[in-house]
Amino acid sequence: MSLNDHVLDFILHTTWADLPAAVQHQARRCLLDLTAATLAGTQTPVARIMAEFALAQCKGEEATILGSGRRASLIGAALANGFAANALDIDDGYRPVKGHPGVCVLPALLAASEAHPPSGPAFLTALVIGYEIGQRAGLIRHAGAAVYHASGSWGALAAAAAAGRILGLDRQSLYEALGTAEYHAPIAPMMKGIARPDMGKDATGWGGMAGLAAALLAAQGFTGVDPLFADAADPGWVTELGQRWRILDLYFKPYACCRWAQPAIAAVLRIAKQAHFTPAEIAGIHVRTFAAAASLSRDHPRHTEDAQYNLAFPIAAALIDGELGPRQVSPPRLCDPDLLALADRVQVEVAPDYETLFPAQAWAEVTVQTESIRYLAIHQGQWLALIGWSAAALKCKVRDRWIGWPCFLQYQRLSFVANNSRFLIFPHVRIPNLASYVLARNLKRLSQDWQTIYNHPIYLAETFYRVYDAVCQNHDASRHGRSPVASPP
Repeated sequence: MSLNDHVLDFILHTTWADLPAAVQHQARRCLLDLTAATLAGTQTPVARIMAEFALAQCKGEEATILGSGRRASLIGAALANGFAANALDIDDGYRPVKGHPGVCVLPALLAASEAHPPSGPAFLTALVIGYEIGQRAGLIRHAGAAVYHASGSWGALAAAAAAGRILGLDRQSLYEALGTAEYHAPIAPMMKGIARPDMGKDATGWGGMAGLAAALLAAQGFTGVDPLFADAADPGWVTELGQRWRILDLYFKPYACCRWAQPAIAAVLRIAKQAHFTPAEIAGIHVRTFAAAASLSRDHPRHTEDAQYNLAFPIAAALIDGELGPRQVSPPRLCDPDLLALADRVQVEVAPDYETLFPAQAWAEVTVQTESIRYLAIHQGQWLALIGWSAAALKCKVRDRWIGWPCFLQYQRLSFVANNSRFLIFPHVRIPNLASYVLARNLKRLSQDWQTIYNHPIYLAETFYRVYDAVCQNHDASRHGRSPVASPP
């Protein structure tokens, strides 16, 4: 039996009852995850553009464009929904092919199902078939190509397989559909889209549309080339169909950005949770990771796609907001000066030990550097007060107006400003004017201590406390204002 025959048998004869319980469960998870990713993605600019394009250029009433309820032709709906599904880059993926099989399968499957409504188990079976075919097509495509192609280049075959099963194609028509899908799939050079992020993303919209179109054409007698499964570098990839279920090897993304950045994001969030510091206290973030992740941009993002194929911005957004979802990679968060200032503090290096593990595993090692000094005031062995200084607040309206610096200088020179982040007079202490005395004595040594520890001086110290009354008391700045206090140069 030829390798293509193995593929055709799997597509034609696999039933819901043939699927192990774990695979059935995974199919439901994939459907839920992809549906959520698609619906969230409909709110993005690229999804709106593609929906309008489909309505104008692919007129029809056959299928639904999700999120709006408007209708277009089968391939028009598959195109629009395919772009929406991948718009937030939060859809599932398969590490060995460095891509996303599901977003090519589901949009084509949904459209085909409106033309030929299946039962629930039949729908989910076709979804699993699409994944299994697509994951193997990706392995074969990457093994035979010197250039890293986007998911649509092999996802088109996944879409053709799933749609062909729902449309009831016979064996010969399925064969032609797979060959046509391969021949007309978008051969998109993925690294160019990472070097300059654009709305083409993983070419999943075009891949899903091409796969569905191939199935529809094959039903009318259109012929295609010999499908690529015959060219498998490892025949076992194909002959294992129905025995090894690669859908179980998928990952699900917790963050709305490129998978390569996600290990570093997970690391900084874990550090922040354990260390309990604020983003304002961070002097720098150092990331060691594999080369592909290190190649992601660290420039300020211009749009959603820039933010997703970025390493520095998602790390900063996750630290400040405690999450990285659709809101963080959409306007107006893209232009937030706090995020951009923190992103500028991210440094990256390639770790050879992590590079050898990729793509089977994706690792990152993150070090968050903080600048802070804490002092303890003691008199005759008795603890009187604690005072702490850390990196300056990114923005302080009173301070910034008082200094009068423009934004581009502000973020360059913030390292020369220290923030009085902690100031505690112990409750049992009753010494008149103690807080003023401690603050004044502390400011006399602060700049030199900072120079000794962090190799640069402090020219301005800002405190968020006012001290008055005969007995020292601390008052919150939100009620009593803020007073910058200049330290000695």
